[in-house]
Order: sequence, then C-alpha cells, then structure tokens
Amino acid sequence: MDYRTRITIEPGKRSGKPCIRGLRITVYDILNMLAEGMSYDEIIDDFPKITKEDIMACLSFAAEREQNTFRLSA
Repeated sequence: MDYRTRITIEPGKRSGKPCIRGLRITVYDILNMLAEGMSYDEIIDDFPKITKEDIMACLSFAAEREQNTFRLSA
C-alpha cells in the first residue's frame, strides 16, 4: 500500500507529527490503539472519519520507517 496519499505531515498540526489525511489523528495514535488490542472496527467506531485503508496506511508507514531506521543503523 502506498501510504503517501493518506499520511500527511503539516508543521502546524500536532507538532508536525504524521497524521491521517490532514486530520488531527496521528499515526502514533492509531498504532497505539492497535498495540492496546483494539480492532480495526473498534477504531473506526471511535473515529468514524478513519477507514480501514487509513489504518493499513499507518502500518505501512511504520513498516517503511522501521526498515529505513534499520538500514541507517546497520
């Protein structure tokens, strides 16, 4: 999945943290909810503007960032 169409970074929004489609919901927020055991459906129920594709974009963003971090440290 190409997360670039869904993950945005705006300097004045949430201190420049990666957010979903310009909303004030960060990639970290979504990843944290998943880590706490929330399902996609539970997240979407709590945040109706979020889609399954948005959640998948967050995972893709995090995976690419992790891969790049590993390459830098190797």
